[in-house]
Amino acid sequence: MLFIGLTGSIATGKSTVSTILSSAPHSLPIIDADILARKVVEPGTSGYNAIVKYFGPTTSDLLVPVTDKMPANGVDGKGRPLNRLALGRRVFGDSEERKKDRNVLNGIVHPAVRREVYKAILRYYAKGCWAVVLDIPLLFESGWDKLSGVVMVVAVKDPEVQMKRLRARDPHLTREDAQNRVRSQTDVRLKAKRCEARGKGKGIVVWNDGTKAELRANVDAALKEMRRGSPPWWNWMCLVCPPIGVAAGVWVYWQNININKRWREMELNEKSRL
Repeated sequence: MLFIGLTGSIATGKSTVSTILSSAPHSLPIIDADILARKVVEPGTSGYNAIVKYFGPTTSDLLVPVTDKMPANGVDGKGRPLNRLALGRRVFGDSEERKKDRNVLNGIVHPAVRREVYKAILRYYAKGCWAVVLDIPLLFESGWDKLSGVVMVVAVKDPEVQMKRLRARDPHLTREDAQNRVRSQTDVRLKAKRCEARGKGKGIVVWNDGTKAELRANVDAALKEMRRGSPPWWNWMCLVCPPIGVAAGVWVYWQNININKRWREMELNEKSRL
């Protein structure tokens, strides 16, 4: 089964690409890390309890307000849901304090999400799917690129396009809030460069500065190329003979480790020239 690692940055169009991939004619299963990240911090979960314990004492509006429909102990008695906007203000930004808080939050959420991703992968493998999309914003940062046969980065060349789309999507954000959210992630143009450095057939950049029709055409062309490199018959062979599938997975993982090693060497060489 081919793992397609889908990533990008906030407001670059990753969710739109995910929708295209999950719809006909492609109809690929999507493992959405954002959805899983919400699931693992629902009231009553260990993730929720850890977040409340760490952020609660210093974030008075961490939980949604008490209302007629939302009692102090939550609708089901497990606690009120997290106020995601208030939590976002604590962790988004490039100051040392916010980076520290973001690392704490990621340390709570990422391990729980990782477990859910592995469960989903096993389900889709058992169903015989030829490919599955790992929709993960922090694909490189969390190491999921090492498992991906192909990495697809959705990017924009103009940073202002990203800002306009973000504020149009989330009009409650101030320009400062929007800038903090963008800055808290790796620059999408750097992600695109890293993706291209993986080589032909292993990294695909989908530029999304244009129309949705142009975006769909780019995605369709990318999927056509992926099917040539990983035809359905190969997937069935791996399913019928699991040792072949395991060997193929190990080979991809080893290749990606070497790809990342070359990327780090390229980064060091560029920094040494500055």
